[in-house]
Order: sequence, then C-alpha cells, then structure tokens
Amino acid sequence: MTANVTSGGTFAGGGEPEPSDSLKTFGAVVMALREFSGLSREELGAHVGLSQHTVASIEQGRRMPDPDFAERAEPHLGGTGALRKALRHVARQPGLASWFRQWARQEQTAINLCTYECRLIPGLLQTETYARALFEERLPPLSNEEIEDQWTARAERQKLLRERPNTAFSFILDEHLILRQTGGREATAELIDHLLEVGNRRNVEVQVLPLSTGMHPGVSGPIELLETPDNRWLAYAEGQATGQLITDPKAVSLLQQRYAKLRTQALTPEESRGLLLRLRGEL
Repeated sequence: MTANVTSGGTFAGGGEPEPSDSLKTFGAVVMALREFSGLSREELGAHVGLSQHTVASIEQGRRMPDPDFAERAEPHLGGTGALRKALRHVARQPGLASWFRQWARQEQTAINLCTYECRLIPGLLQTETYARALFEERLPPLSNEEIEDQWTARAERQKLLRERPNTAFSFILDEHLILRQTGGREATAELIDHLLEVGNRRNVEVQVLPLSTGMHPGVSGPIELLETPDNRWLAYAEGQATGQLITDPKAVSLLQQRYAKLRTQALTPEESRGLLLRLRGEL
C-alpha cells in the first residue's frame, strides 16, 4: 500500500489537510477574542472543558468545534455573541484536502457518480477499520487527532450513499484490492461484507475487475466521473499530493470511453457478488 495515497480526498502528503476557509476564520475569531480577554489556551480550555491542544486545533481551523463550544466559551470571551453567529457558518470539512473540496462539492448534487480504482478501496466504500489501517501507515505519521479528523471527513462524505437514493453510483474495483488484505484478514472480511451490503442498494453497482483481465483502459490509473444536475460530465484525477477537477469536454469524453470499456471488461454486479462471496469464504 502506498502510504501517500488515500482515495478519498484526505491529505496524503507530509502535513495536515488545509482547513476549510470557514473553519480557519472561526478559529481566528476564537484566537483573537481569547488573546483580547488575556487568556492562555490552557486557561480557556479549563473554562470550556477542553485540553489546550484541542483549543489550539480549533484556533488553527483543524478541528470542528462541538455545537456547545460557543455557548461555553462566550462568557469568557467578551459575551458579544460573535462566536454563536460565526459558528452558524462553519462548514464541516475536517480532513478534506484543499484540492479535493471542489470535487466534494460537486458530489453533493451529482446525479451519477462513477469510480474505477486500482490503488485502494474508494473512500466512499471504505469501512472505518480499513480507513484507519491506511491512516496509521501514513508517512510522515499522523497524530491521533489527525487520524480522527481524517476519519470524520470520510464518514461524513460516505453519507452520500445513504442520503442520495436518486443518485446512481457505479464502482469498479480491481480484484487485487481485496487480495491485498489491508488491515488483516478480519478487516478484509468486514470490508467484503460491507461491499456486499452496499452493492445490494438499488442505486449502487459494485463490479470487480478480475486479475485474469489482460490489458484494459484502467492501466493509466483511477477514473472518477460525475454528471451534474444540468447533465454536464466532469472528471477528477488525484495524485499523491495533488488533485485536478477536469472540465474540458474532450478530456472528460476520453475518460468516459475508458470507463465504459472497463464496465464491459469487469464482472457483472451479480458475478462480482459471487466472487466477493468466494473470497470471503477463503479468508
């Protein structure tokens, strides 16, 4: 497993994900009010029941404050109501890389989402055990707090599968993603059970591209496509520390052709289910 790839928009390089603008702004407000009130982070933390490290994470825009934070902090930071008003506009995007957020916004309203992956299980399909196995192998290593932020971001994004029943999801997964047994046998068994459950939903198709497949259009890397409500198609490409939203119709059309060919070369959803059940039994 490549330690710098996450297939889910969370930061994979040496450092923390860039916070959303609203989180950074809220954090700056907290810091300014705290300093104006003459409090240290440790002192503010004692007032609101948080560690100084958690207060620091909020001020730096790396952590989403809990809903009661503003209520607890306001009496100690001037009581102006500024925190309560600012908190209403904070976007919950902890752990999402800055380059991925534009694609993540498009996902929220897409009517079709298509994903081919050859590196690791796509973020929308990962179990918590699988995702944490990836996070724990990161280089440079992540702190416990960063791992929590990354999983929070991924779990939040996965709500798409439950909350958008009218969106059609298509996933094509290389068979070796299962055979690699990321996280161990138990984690792989849990992952297969999850893939089988998700694949049973009316709006979700999970296909496996078997190892026996020869040359195929996915040898150049993963493919992500979506269709917007106004029937435009967009694509996304992600590297180890970069991502690109692709809007050029010719480039998108090329990726659509490759994805369509992959769909014909992969096992059908029913055949894929059979293969997953067989792999589950062999663990």
